[in-house]
Amino acid sequence: MPAAPIERAPGWAPPLLALQLLTRVPLPWLGRLDGPAARRAMARALAWLPLAGAAVGLATGLAYLAASHIWSPLPALLLALAFEAWLTGALHEDGLADFCDAFGGGRTPEQIARILKDSRIGSYGALGLGLAVALRIAATLALPAPLRLAGIVAAASLGRWMAVLLLGLAPPPPDATGLAASLGAPSRRVRIGATLAALPALLACARLAPAPVLAGVAAALIGLVALARLVRRRLGAANGDCLGFAACAGQLALLMALAAR
Repeated sequence: MPAAPIERAPGWAPPLLALQLLTRVPLPWLGRLDGPAARRAMARALAWLPLAGAAVGLATGLAYLAASHIWSPLPALLLALAFEAWLTGALHEDGLADFCDAFGGGRTPEQIARILKDSRIGSYGALGLGLAVALRIAATLALPAPLRLAGIVAAASLGRWMAVLLLGLAPPPPDATGLAASLGAPSRRVRIGATLAALPALLACARLAPAPVLAGVAAALIGLVALARLVRRRLGAANGDCLGFAACAGQLALLMALAAR
């Protein structure tokens, strides 16, 4: 029998909702949120996305460390990324591929929107996804071994922070549908909360490599501003695929900065 609708989520629900949004982890004890209750709960959960992202990164990093006791770094990392894809349902990677297809092949807002709704993957999406995954693998393996776990966790947290900020810079209109519309434009309080939630993982990594972390965050923020302008100009507002692209791009920006010589 389905759970009865609830009018207001409990105070401890938002961080768990953020984790549920990013992963396949079921949380049936939260009850069933509908209508305004769901929108309010998800709006509060946005502030916890970077911390939930750090949890995903930690799971990936620990899977890599466990596998590295049996295999060399490359197969160990491939197994860890396969585990992460299962854990998250490849949520952001799917958005990255759709974004590349739409903005690579679309010329008008109508064409871009139509391609974003198409579940098939084209040449732009396949190439973009393949290059992004390859760069992530190469950058992670280029890190010194003591920095890999911290780098994986910090990059995962930064990527989800970028998604929250993009939603604020290119919010969907009130009548929109889809994931981004269900989350809504984050308030200033939520954006500040998301920034604070990203700090623990970033500061832990900065203790090991302060200058690369600062450079990676700066590059991610500069790229985010450019991405927001592109999305507003060519699509009008961000959707779920745009958020997935922002998350992957932010994650990759930090890993590439950490791997730079």
